[in-house]
Amino acid sequence: MVVPAKRRPSAKIVPYGDRVVVKQIMQEEVRASGIVIPDTAKERPQLGEVIAVGPGRLDENGKRVPIEVKAGERVLFAKYSGQEVPRGILPGDQEEYLVLKESDILARLQS
Repeated sequence: MVVPAKRRPSAKIVPYGDRVVVKQIMQEEVRASGIVIPDTAKERPQLGEVIAVGPGRLDENGKRVPIEVKAGERVLFAKYSGQEVPRGILPGDQEEYLVLKESDILARLQS
């Protein structure tokens, strides 16, 4: 009889307070001349997909104010905002993430 091995729960980033975890969305840039600009020469993207949200901030009365964005939404954020999460910090994951304050999110993209 074969007993399947227990699967370890996948690691994830869990934000605190009014923090939001965003996966950066890289956009390939091609100049009119056809030259492709490598990622290392590009500015940091300001577009991302919300991966996780914290429980929200506490107001002056101690009441929790929930975060307005939800996981799966695409957002625009301030250019130099957030804390970069080192690539590969999650086992088997090479995506680029940022941990932002909710106030760093400028807009939600609707489709």
